[in-house]
Amino acid sequence: MKPLAKAVLAAVLLFVPSAASSACEFDNEVPVKSISAGFEAWKAVTAAMAECGNFEAELDQEFRKKQPAAFAATPSLYQIGGVANSTIVPLLNEGTIRPLDDLVAKYGQNLTSNQLIKVDGQVMSIAMMVNAQHLMYRKDILDDLGIAPPKSYDEMLAAAEKIKQAGVVDYPIGATMKTGWNVGMEFVNMFLGMGGEFFTDGVQPNVNNETGIKALNMMKALTEYMDPEFLVSDSTYVQQQFQQNKIAMANLWASRAGAMDDEAESQVVGKIEMAAAPAAVPGGKPATTIWWDGIVIAKNISDEEADAAFRVAMEGLDSDMVQANSDIAVWLIKGYQPGRLAVGAIESLQGGAPSFPASTAMGLMHTALGNNVADFLTGAKTAEQALADVEAEYTTSAKETGLF
Repeated sequence: MKPLAKAVLAAVLLFVPSAASSACEFDNEVPVKSISAGFEAWKAVTAAMAECGNFEAELDQEFRKKQPAAFAATPSLYQIGGVANSTIVPLLNEGTIRPLDDLVAKYGQNLTSNQLIKVDGQVMSIAMMVNAQHLMYRKDILDDLGIAPPKSYDEMLAAAEKIKQAGVVDYPIGATMKTGWNVGMEFVNMFLGMGGEFFTDGVQPNVNNETGIKALNMMKALTEYMDPEFLVSDSTYVQQQFQQNKIAMANLWASRAGAMDDEAESQVVGKIEMAAAPAAVPGGKPATTIWWDGIVIAKNISDEEADAAFRVAMEGLDSDMVQANSDIAVWLIKGYQPGRLAVGAIESLQGGAPSFPASTAMGLMHTALGNNVADFLTGAKTAEQALADVEAEYTTSAKETGLF
C-alpha cells in the first residue's frame, strides 16, 4: 500500500472549488451502520451521513479492537468502517473489505486521486483527511516567558523547565502516553525521528540498540514535566488538559486542534497555536508520522448494502460538510481551505515527516512496544530489558503469524 506523501501536501495546499449541497441528495432506504474513531472529524462526517436516513454511527476510540471480528462476521456487523494507515492492515490481511473501483466509478465523481487508497492496483479505501501529531502550545504563556516555540525536543525540555519554574500551569507538557497503542506510537515517532529502522531483512526486529535507548530516554525526560498519571493519558486526556488550562505544550493529533477553540468546553479559546512536531535531534525532521483517515466498505454484505453504504459515505465526505467543519481536520476533500489550526500538520508535512510505515510486521511491533515501553518509564525495567522484551514479544508474534 502506497501511503499519502507529497501528493497529499499538494492536495492540502491547493483549494479546489466544488459545488456544495445543503443536505443528502438521496433518501437512503437501506439500513447502514458505521464504526469509527470518535474524534471531531468523524462526528462531523457521520452527522452528514445521517442526513440520508437509515444510518447509525458507532463512534468509539477502541474501534481498532472491534473492527476485525465485526467485519469477519457473516454478515458483517457494519457496512462502513473508519480506518487509518495501520488499522486497515488487519482488514486487508483477513480479506474482509471489498474493492471500491466499481462504486467509485458510479458515485465517486467528486473524489480526487489523492483520496483513492490503492492496494495491488485496486481502490480499497477512500481517504478523507491527513492527520499527524504536531506541536500545540499556549502562545500567551510562551510569549510572556520569552520562549520561542520549540523546534526540537531538547528545546521543548528547556522550555518546560522555564514554565515549571514560573508555575503558570499544573504541568508544562502533556502527551499521549497511555499504556498500549498510544505509548507505542510515541516511541515510533521518537525512534523514527532519531533515524531508527524498525527491521532488518524486512521483518527482523531492530529496536534494542543505541537509537532505541536514546528514544526511551528522551520519552522518560519528557515525563518529568507531565502529570504523574501519564500512563492513562490518551488524546482525549491531553485535549482536556489543554482545554482546562492545565498544560502549556503537547505533541497532539491535528484532529484535536478544532476542540481547542470550542467555546462550549474550552477555557483557552484562541490561545493555542500550532507548529511542526519537534525534531528528535536538532536540525532533524519533525518527529511524527503522517497518517490518513478514511472509509472502507465491508465485504460480507450484499451488493445492495454496499451500494447504499458507499453513497451514504460520499454524502458524508462532500464539500458542504467540509465547508461547515473546515477547522476540525486537514481535509483531502474538495472545497477545503486550510486555516490556522492546520499549520502544524502542514509544517510537519513540509518538514519531511514520514508516513507511518503500515504493515503486518509494524502492527506486531507497535503492539509489542505498547505492551513493554511503560515498564521503562515507570522504572520497572532498564531500557535494555524493556527493548529486549519488545523484540522477544514481536518475534513470538511474527512466528505465529508466519512472517518468519
